[in-house]
Amino acid sequence: MLKPADQEQPGPPERPVGELVHELIEDGKAYARAEIAVVQAIATAKAKAMALPAGLLVTALLVAQAAITVLAVTLLAALSSRLGPVGAGLIAFLVFAALAGGLAWFALQKLREL
Repeated sequence: MLKPADQEQPGPPERPVGELVHELIEDGKAYARAEIAVVQAIATAKAKAMALPAGLLVTALLVAQAAITVLAVTLLAALSSRLGPVGAGLIAFLVFAALAGGLAWFALQKLREL
């Protein structure tokens, strides 16, 4: 059955504004802590996922360095029979210095494009 309109329904008791503000601040702090926890979890997961590829990349760089060293020594040995050790060393140095300079120049050009 319908209730008459003149009777007011008792609502929840009124809470003081200070209590509401305090609850709002606490909820905000809890939200911020939860957001920080999510960001930390994402960063940790990405760091763990990147550990193996980073290790493999460092290993590949070390092996490439060894290969370049072998190439430089081979060039030095090949040229030393014709030019002597000093001339061969100088030419091998110039070849690899030019290669390094070209790579550095190319890298700087790509950085300027960004």
